[in-house]
Amino acid sequence: MEDEQIVTLYWNRDETAIQETQAKYDRYLTKIACNILADMEDSRESVNDTYLAAWNSMPPHRPSLLRAFLCRLTRNISLN
Repeated sequence: MEDEQIVTLYWNRDETAIQETQAKYDRYLTKIACNILADMEDSRESVNDTYLAAWNSMPPHRPSLLRAFLCRLTRNISLN
């Protein structure tokens, strides 16, 4: 599924948005979190928190680059 379609799912409050995000970006986001935290369980928790943060921030935000948006969320959550 294309990023714009996934963002539209978030805007429509369709819960499949999280499933589609996970299917497309889970490995990428987990790697980012693991590089910061060096612990797989903490990394999984950070990635799950990323999905929740994405759900809560769209709308009102509509990211033009979903991958970069998710990466930033994951990085910030992992650092905190």
